[in-house]
Amino acid sequence: MEKVMSSYIVGIDLGTTNSVVAYTERPEDGAADASDIRLFRIPQLVDAGVVEKREMLPSFIFLPEAHDVGRGATALPWDAEPDAVVGEFARKRGGELPQRLISSAKSWLCNTMVDRKAENLPWKGPQEVSKMSAVTASAAILRHMRDAWNHEMAADDPALRLENQEIYLTVPASFDAVARELTVQAAALSGLAHVTLLEEPQAALYAWIESMGDDWRSKVKKGETLLVCDIGGGTSDFSLIGISEEDGELSLERIAVGDHLLVGGDNMDLALAWYVKSKMDAKGQKLDDWQMRGLGHSIRSVKEKILSGGTNGPEPVTILGRGSGLIGGTLKSEMDEKEVDQVILEGFLPLCSVGERPVQKRRSGLREMGLVYEQDPSISRHMAWFLARQGGDGWQNACIPDAVLFNGGIMKSAAVRERILGVVDYFREEVGNDTPVREVEAGDYDLSVARGAAYYGLARLGRGIRIRGGLSRSYYVSVEAAMPAIPGMPAPMKALCVAPMGMEEGTEERVASEEFVLYVGEPVAFDIMASASRRDDAPGDVIDSWADGEMEDLTSIETTLEGEWGTAIPVQFEIRVTEIGTLEFWCVATEGDKRWKLEFNVRERDDAGY
Repeated sequence: MEKVMSSYIVGIDLGTTNSVVAYTERPEDGAADASDIRLFRIPQLVDAGVVEKREMLPSFIFLPEAHDVGRGATALPWDAEPDAVVGEFARKRGGELPQRLISSAKSWLCNTMVDRKAENLPWKGPQEVSKMSAVTASAAILRHMRDAWNHEMAADDPALRLENQEIYLTVPASFDAVARELTVQAAALSGLAHVTLLEEPQAALYAWIESMGDDWRSKVKKGETLLVCDIGGGTSDFSLIGISEEDGELSLERIAVGDHLLVGGDNMDLALAWYVKSKMDAKGQKLDDWQMRGLGHSIRSVKEKILSGGTNGPEPVTILGRGSGLIGGTLKSEMDEKEVDQVILEGFLPLCSVGERPVQKRRSGLREMGLVYEQDPSISRHMAWFLARQGGDGWQNACIPDAVLFNGGIMKSAAVRERILGVVDYFREEVGNDTPVREVEAGDYDLSVARGAAYYGLARLGRGIRIRGGLSRSYYVSVEAAMPAIPGMPAPMKALCVAPMGMEEGTEERVASEEFVLYVGEPVAFDIMASASRRDDAPGDVIDSWADGEMEDLTSIETTLEGEWGTAIPVQFEIRVTEIGTLEFWCVATEGDKRWKLEFNVRERDDAGY
C-alpha cells in the first residue's frame, strides 16, 4: 500500500447505529502522545435547516422528497442540495417516513443472502424512492464524515483534507473476508482510498489502554484472560484476550474471536416496539406495518434515555397515526425502566449454563428476504457457546474469563453490565472457580472504538502498546479428492488450510507442502471456508473431516482463469494478508512465472449465499 504522508492519525468507528471520528497529530509533526487523542465533533442536520456539531453521527440515511430540498431544509454548509441526508435529522425524519430511511447499512454489508452491491435499500421501499446498495450506503455515511472534516479542518489547507490523512477504520471482529473487502470498497467510493482495518473489540481494548496509561498493567495479571464483550447496534462480538509476559513485561494477545452474530441493539429496539404494540393491542388500537416501522425507529431514543438513567418515571412513546379518525393524528403509549429491563434482560440476557447452546428452531419452509437475524436472540447463550468451544473437549473445560471489558451503547445501563457479569460468575461456579469475575471499567461505551483506533495508529508507530492479533480465523480452500468416479456419488471434498489464525497483516505464506492441479480456460469455482475454533492447523494441512459447526462456508470464487481451455497446471497457493487487513488468494504455477489472483465473488450464488 502506498504510504500516506499525513498530519493526523484518524480513527473512524463506522457503526450500525452511530459513527464516531477521533484523531491525533502524527508524532513526527508535534511530539503527540496518546493523551492528545480528541473527538471530531461532526456537523450534521439535527432538524430542518438546523446544523449542529455532535460527537456522534447517527448512521441513518434519509432520502428527502423534492419539496424538502426545495425549501433548503436539508442544506449543509458544504452542499446546498444533498441527495441524501445523514445523521440526527435523518434518524428523526426517517421515523416519520420510514419508507425513505436506510438504517443498519453495516448489517446489510455482511448479509450473504442478497447482492450487497445491488441498489435495494431502503429494503422494500416504494419504487419512486431512489435506492442505494449496502456498499454505497456505507460510502454515503463515510462521505458525510469526509466532507464535514474537510469543511472544519481543511478549509485553508488542502493537505489537511481527510483523504490525505492516515485512517484506521473499524469493523466487527466477526466480519468475514468478503465483508472486510466491501468495507474497503465503500471507503474508496467515499474518497478515502487509504484506510487500514481494525477489529472493534481490539479498538475498545486499545481505548482502555489509552485511558489507563501505564496503570493498565495493575488491572490484569499474567495468565488471566479478558473477555471483550461488544454489543453494538447490529452485532454482538466476543473476543478473548490472553495476558502473558514477554521480556519481563505484561503483553496482550487476542486468542479467540466469536461468530458473526446478527443480534444487538436493533433486535432490542424491535422487541421493545413489539412490547409497545402488545400494549396498544390490549387497548384495541391496532398498528399496521408502516406504523411498526416508524415505532421501531422512534423507540430507540426512548430506550437510550431510560437505560442512561435520564428519566424519573415512565417515558412517553408517540406513534404516528393513519387516517383522520385518530385524535391529533397520533397514538400515545409509555414505557418505564422496569419494562425495558424485563424485555432486554430476560429476553436477550437470560441466566443460563455454560453448557447451553443457542436454540435452533425448526425453520419455516418459506421466509421473507431481509436481514438474517440469529434464531436465538439470547446473547448469553451465544456467549456460553463461544466460551465452551475455547476449552477443548466438553463444556467443563470452557475458557471462562477473569475480567470483562464492555463496549457498546447498551452497556451504559448498569443493569445490563451487572446481568452479564452475573452470567459469567455462574459459568465460573460451574467449572469450579468461585472467584467473582471483575469488570474492567471502560472510559466510554459509545466513543471508545474511534479513540482506540486512533491510539492503534500511534501504537503502529511505536508510541503505544500493541495487541498481538492477526487473522481472527483460519481460512481453507476446498480441494476435490483424487479418486475414481463412482456413479451417483460426487467426489469427496477436503479442506486445504491456506491461512492460519493469527497470521499477521503485511505477511504472506506460500503453501508448498504439495502441488495441486489448477484448471484454466474454463469456468471453475473455489469454495472458501473459515474456522474460528481450529487454531492448530498450519498452512498446507489437508483436513479430511471436521465436526459440525467447526467450518463455515464463506464464499465461492467463480471465475475463468486465463489459459488454454481445459489445461491442467500444477500449482501451489500463496496467501497475503494485506497491510489494510484484507485477504488475497493466489495460485502460483510451480514451473514458470504464471500467477492467478482469485478475486472474491460478492454476486451471491443461489446455492451457497454467494
